[in-house]
Amino acid sequence: MNDKPPGYLRRWRSNQLPVEGTWAQRRRLAEAMRLVIERLSLSDAPEEELAGAAERLEQYAEHLGSHPLRRRYVGYAESSLAEDPEPGSADSEALGGGHFDFSPFIGRSNPLSPPITLFEDGDHVRGSAVFGSAYEGPPGHVHGGYVAGAFDEVLGYVQSLSSSPGMTGRLTVHYRKPTPLHEELLFDSWVERVEGRKIFTKATLHAGDTLCAEAEGLFISIKPGTFAGLVAKRQERDGASD
Repeated sequence: MNDKPPGYLRRWRSNQLPVEGTWAQRRRLAEAMRLVIERLSLSDAPEEELAGAAERLEQYAEHLGSHPLRRRYVGYAESSLAEDPEPGSADSEALGGGHFDFSPFIGRSNPLSPPITLFEDGDHVRGSAVFGSAYEGPPGHVHGGYVAGAFDEVLGYVQSLSSSPGMTGRLTVHYRKPTPLHEELLFDSWVERVEGRKIFTKATLHAGDTLCAEAEGLFISIKPGTFAGLVAKRQERDGASD
């Protein structure tokens, strides 16, 4: 790897870095909401308490809605800045958190995220996560849809190590054993080969020594401007500026 990797790869890495200020408080709030989700999925609290909590959350949701919308796609994956952004600039937000900080699988600012922690190990991307009760499918085990989604995210990172990353074209998951809740799960992923615009990837998921699932992903390298076009369409649909 070069001393200064392309922007899209720095965006992936930046999600794992410590943050301060507003970003730190976003992550703190998301973690608190994550705990509420976990406790609510198990709690047998009485009706009165649930009603009171729901009312307070509804009031806070309305209060949050009074603030301006953030620029959701600052630092999106297609970006390839030649230099690091100036501190305080719009692009510098991505290095403090940005797009990947709101991922439903690795985003520390997203209460729906477990989150999965990812890191590079040579040509591999490895990761770990603990899925709580809210992700339950079979009794005591992770819903297969979340397993597939986690693989898509992990493979999305490792394919970014290629010279021209893209989007998921096909994802095949082989479920070997039920994936347990409340246990550390370990991911290992790598790029198997690249053929033109096609990036072939593989990954495994273990709980201890038990192989729970394997995945094969095909990613198609996107053409310049593709992601920017998707952002423009979203802005047009929402009638708001990100």
